[in-house]
Amino acid sequence: MSKTSNALTIGQVADTIGVSPHTLRYYEQAGLIPAIGRTRAGHRLYSPADLDWLRFLMRLKATGMPIAGMQAFAALRAEGQQTIGARRDLLVAHRDAVLARVADLQANLGAIVDKIAHYEGEEAGQMSAADSQSRRIDETSSFSHSEKDSPWTTRKTTATRKAGTN
Repeated sequence: MSKTSNALTIGQVADTIGVSPHTLRYYEQAGLIPAIGRTRAGHRLYSPADLDWLRFLMRLKATGMPIAGMQAFAALRAEGQQTIGARRDLLVAHRDAVLARVADLQANLGAIVDKIAHYEGEEAGQMSAADSQSRRIDETSSFSHSEKDSPWTTRKTTATRKAGTN
């Protein structure tokens, strides 16, 4: 099997990982990926190892790592085995930031789920009240927005330097 039989063009790689060829060229210029092999005509040919590395970069990007963090990680990777500890530390810090964002999202999702349940309960109550006419509304009372919308479950958040808001 020849070296080029496993190689992918920039278009094939772009389609595979879901970015544009322009983005791949930018990543190469930004130092995120090592110099890519080329054909005699100058066309980029990506190896399976290049594709694996790009998939990992896409995971870092998808989890919110900024380009500067990705560049730092790529630079450490290019230095070799002696940087494994530094790479691990960088990923641990990123993991912790991702976990903090996930916790925030879970808390916010919990409040949304609670609100949906509240509205479903209100709807069920309105339907049964309309059917049985057993409940009368005192038309002289006025409800504030918060009384009509209660209970609104909120989650207490605190800001920390290390983890953002949690």
